[in-house]
Amino acid sequence: MIRVLIADDHGIVRSGLKLLIDRQPDMEVASEAEDGIVAVEKVLSDRPDVAVLDVSMPRLTGLHAARQIRSHTDDVQVLMLSMHDEDAYFFDALEAGASGYVSKRGADGDLIDAIRTVAAGRTFLNSRTQQALMKQWLQDGPKRSDELTPREMEVVKLIAEANTNRQIADALQVSEKTVESHRANVLSKLGMRDRVELVRYAIRRGLVEP
Repeated sequence: MIRVLIADDHGIVRSGLKLLIDRQPDMEVASEAEDGIVAVEKVLSDRPDVAVLDVSMPRLTGLHAARQIRSHTDDVQVLMLSMHDEDAYFFDALEAGASGYVSKRGADGDLIDAIRTVAAGRTFLNSRTQQALMKQWLQDGPKRSDELTPREMEVVKLIAEANTNRQIADALQVSEKTVESHRANVLSKLGMRDRVELVRYAIRRGLVEP
C-alpha cells in the first residue's frame, strides 16, 4: 500500500485529491497539510511513501518544503502539484529534489500514474516536452532567473505574507538579526528598495498568490 501525504492550502482541492487517491486499491491518504511547514512536520512524523506538495502554499512553498524534506530523508518521494506550466517551475521542482511535476489541469489523468511512478523510485514525466526539459536540465544544469539562495527565497515569501521579523525568525529558527541580514542582502541583489517591491517579486515568482 502506497501511503500518500497531500499538502495544499485549499481544502476543496485536498478533498478532491483524497477522493481520487483513496479510490485506488494500492494507495491511501495517510495525512494532509494546509501549508508547507505543516507538510514538512507531517512528513517527518508520519513518513509517507509519497508527499504531494502544491507549489504555492502559505508560510513555506512546496519547493522550499521539498528542500527541507530532502535534507532530512531520502525515503519519502516528493511529487510537485502546480497550476503553473512554465519551464522555470519545472526546473525549480527538479532542483528542489522532486521526482515528478504534475499540472493541476492534468491531475485527473496524471496524478495516480505519477504517484505510482515516484513511489517505485522513478521520475515521472507526463509529456515529450518535459522529457526534453529533463534532458536539458541534466546537460546544462538548472537555469535560475535570479541569484537568491533557497533561504533568501524563504525570507522573501514570509516578508510578502506580512510576517514580522520575529515571526520570520521563529518560522525559520534563526535570529532576528539573521532575518534582517537576509532582507538586506535580498534587496541589494534584486536592486529593490522596500517590501512593496518584494511583494511584487514574490507574486511574479509564484511564492505567494496575488
